[in-house]
Amino acid sequence: MKKLLIYLLPVVLLASCAKNLDDYNVDQKNPDKVTASSLFANALKELTDNITTPDVNINVFRFWVQQWTATTYQDEPRYDMITRSIPIKYWTPMYVEVLHDFKESKRITEADPLLSAKVKANRIAATEIASVYAWSVVVNCWGDVPYTEALGTIGKPKYDKAADIYTDLFKRLDAAITSIDPGADSFGSSDLLYDGNAAAWLKFAHSLKLKLALNIADVNDATARSIILASADKAFTSNADNASFRYLSSTPNNNPVSNSLNSTYTSRKDYVASEAIIKMMNETEDPRRPFFFTSVKGIYIGGEAGLNNTFAAFSQASKKVIAPDFEALLLDYAEVEFILAEAAERWGISGSPADHYNKGITASILYWGGTQAQADTYLALPNVAYATATGNFKQKIGEQKYLALYNRGYDAWTEWRRLDYPVLKKASQATLDMPLRLFYPTSERTLNQENVEKASASMGGDVVTTKLFWDKF
Repeated sequence: MKKLLIYLLPVVLLASCAKNLDDYNVDQKNPDKVTASSLFANALKELTDNITTPDVNINVFRFWVQQWTATTYQDEPRYDMITRSIPIKYWTPMYVEVLHDFKESKRITEADPLLSAKVKANRIAATEIASVYAWSVVVNCWGDVPYTEALGTIGKPKYDKAADIYTDLFKRLDAAITSIDPGADSFGSSDLLYDGNAAAWLKFAHSLKLKLALNIADVNDATARSIILASADKAFTSNADNASFRYLSSTPNNNPVSNSLNSTYTSRKDYVASEAIIKMMNETEDPRRPFFFTSVKGIYIGGEAGLNNTFAAFSQASKKVIAPDFEALLLDYAEVEFILAEAAERWGISGSPADHYNKGITASILYWGGTQAQADTYLALPNVAYATATGNFKQKIGEQKYLALYNRGYDAWTEWRRLDYPVLKKASQATLDMPLRLFYPTSERTLNQENVEKASASMGGDVVTTKLFWDKF
């Protein structure tokens, strides 16, 4: 993966010497020496890093959904966002390093007279699809956020309603889909997801439409159904389609998980498996256990969320997960199959719920390194088989999707909020509630107080228990 070093190393080294964009001493609104390709590559890496990192200063979602828990420092497992100022540390890179760079990449591409019309269209489409993904993360974390007036010269941008942003994101995806020529080139080797494969970006766009449409199913049933019906047969059909970001084995382009857990990069021992996920997997002897976690003398043991846990006494993230070159997933085939299973339950479209459910579980097991025989055995268990598993479709799909979203804390948190499964016990000694959103950064209240207060009032308060517009139940 020489391309990753070629396109990202200069940008990353530059970033390491600066605390913020002002330190670069360049006009960030109009960079005159940065290429569209390098901006696109950097934005993809920053987006993936922010979603993937387990750094407690930035990304705490694995703790909240109890995939992992902490050995010593319990602020984050107990839902404390204040001590480490989590909101600003997630907000700033998403706006400044991800969304801004995608916007600039698009602007430079549009102005490039040397590109053919088809290549230009494909590059713009890829940038738009990635931007929509990034915007959806921002909206799903906070709700109402600056959108139409963001990333420009307006010092105090208004906050758009989250539902309105979703509507526009669907329009942007539709425009991108229409403009893609699957047979033409795109960003080539600076496309760190698909190596410039426009046909792959087309599948990614349709899969992303499914993902976002299902988010609004409980509040806008007709729109969700229409969108899913239109894209269901054009989305991912195998693990080969996954939107996977391939890291390298050397810094600074290694998987950020390795920075926090791999002994090559750190001596800290801060994370162990959570009791919640281990209990679920032990009950079924889930074949993914050795790929997810280490064992303790052949037994998988999880620590209780919110309590101190001795590192050596509990299972930890597996060697596979902490490998520096382990890829990160933005969206995968297993997730698409679970979406289609739910669509089949809700609207009777896209085939059998059980068939898609089985395909989703199988795709996850095979992706992690299990076999078809293991998947078949697992699916035959009474508490896994769709016909006999406990609960309604939200519970059946929600619990299995939770497992399939292992190591993807943000996505698991989003699905937990939407489906309300699995049922997670509140972290021990937690005085705060399980967050349903991030609260706005303090800097926003200082610099853009009027608009923050309007948004807060519109949503029902800038508190972590305020449900987002799509979180109806």
